[in-house]
Amino acid sequence: MLPTDPSAVALSITLAALFGLLLGLGGARLLDRFRLNSVQARVAEITKRAEEDADTIRKRAEVDAKDELFKKREDFNREMDQSRTELREQERRLDKREDGLEQKHQALAKKEKSLENTQRKLNERKNDLEKRHEEVEGLLSKQAQVLHEISHLSREQAEHMLLERVETQLTGEIAGRILKHEEMLKATCEEKARAILATAIHRYAAEHTADTTVSTVDIPSDDMKGRIIGREGRNIRTFEKATGVDVIVDDTPGVVIVSAFDNIRRETARLALTKLIQDGRIHPSRIEEVVKETQAEMEKHVGELGKAAVQDADIGQLHEKLMQLLGRLKFRTSYSQNVLNHSLEVAHLCGMMAGELGLDSRLARRCGLLHDIGKAADHEMEGGHPKIGAELAKRYGETSKEVLHAIVGHHDDVTVDHVYTVLVAAADAISAARPGARRETLEKYVKRLEELEALASGFPGVEHAYAIQAGREVRVIADASHTSDSDAVKVCHDIARAIEEQLNYPGEIKVTVVRETRAVEFAR
Repeated sequence: MLPTDPSAVALSITLAALFGLLLGLGGARLLDRFRLNSVQARVAEITKRAEEDADTIRKRAEVDAKDELFKKREDFNREMDQSRTELREQERRLDKREDGLEQKHQALAKKEKSLENTQRKLNERKNDLEKRHEEVEGLLSKQAQVLHEISHLSREQAEHMLLERVETQLTGEIAGRILKHEEMLKATCEEKARAILATAIHRYAAEHTADTTVSTVDIPSDDMKGRIIGREGRNIRTFEKATGVDVIVDDTPGVVIVSAFDNIRRETARLALTKLIQDGRIHPSRIEEVVKETQAEMEKHVGELGKAAVQDADIGQLHEKLMQLLGRLKFRTSYSQNVLNHSLEVAHLCGMMAGELGLDSRLARRCGLLHDIGKAADHEMEGGHPKIGAELAKRYGETSKEVLHAIVGHHDDVTVDHVYTVLVAAADAISAARPGARRETLEKYVKRLEELEALASGFPGVEHAYAIQAGREVRVIADASHTSDSDAVKVCHDIARAIEEQLNYPGEIKVTVVRETRAVEFAR
């Protein structure tokens, strides 16, 4: 029967809880003790197994170590055996080499002994020959002495008599044969040369190449002459200073004359004046601008002329500077003959003659085209145009000895060593000897003007020098930054005295030194 008192019920519950707690604690301790015993048993088992495994590993390692040691010992023994074998082989080779060297030494000893014997025999023979030579000389001397006593002549007299007799007998015969052969060779050479020259001249016919030293510029009306002259002659002075030419404005209707001995300057001035007339704006600054533009165009045109000449002559590649110099020859005259046309004519004639002789036609044309290249710069460098031309050609990459020799030797200034030089000289003479091809007076005139300009340009402080009025006046442009007014007066006096001392000229020459200070500023 269950108690009904609440306090009794609470006490019962409390006691039951305490009993359950004690029972749980006891069960837990028993369980922990059981687990601990089980863990200790496992630990003992693992420890035992680990000891057994360690013992097995140690035994295996000992076995592996013994095997490795055995293998290394075998490898070592094998290497030792191989080394011993190689040492024995080297020793055997050394022994063999030593035997060979001993044999060579013995052979050399035998050769030395043989050479000594040979040398001794040669010395004996030499001494014997020297003795015999002395004996022969003695006998010859005795015989010569006996002959001199018999003939009553000395050695020199006997030799002279013998040589005179032989010379007398052979001179006539030798001279006759030499003359005969010379005449035959001369006739043959002249006949062949005439045939070659005639063939070349017939195959090539050039036009007349004479030039003049003046150019005319057409103007729309005579009022334009006043604009060209400008106020107080300002425009025409500026134009003449910039171009280095002489502008002649006279009563001739519709034309203005441009005169200059330098054809490049004259052509540049003609083109510039034509542009100014077409443009209508004629004043100093515009004149200088147009002249500069025309000079640049002229340089380009000169280069194109040189390229065209090279293509016409078909001489292969040529340096750009040499083509520029060839183009300048278009505006250069020699005895009034256009030098570029003359050079092309010489080139073609050389090529034709070389073809007749079985030589290199292209090389001959190259020699002919470049033979007067020095005339493009003979007023800028010292010396004759053959020497200047050879120096320029060599400087700008011409390596052919035949071409260089033809340039320097086509006027017989040096000894002729190449056949192409002879061809160039012949073609040059043919081109110059045509009726009307040259006029000597013009060449002398141009040369005098060039010398006049070169002399004036050589003074310090001179920037430009132009010969105008047909050489009756020299206009000198002085550098204002390096020349004072008093220096300009002195330079003018010195140039005049130098002209009197160094040049030959008719009449008198006026020297004008211009020193101009110019200030330029831009308004922006």
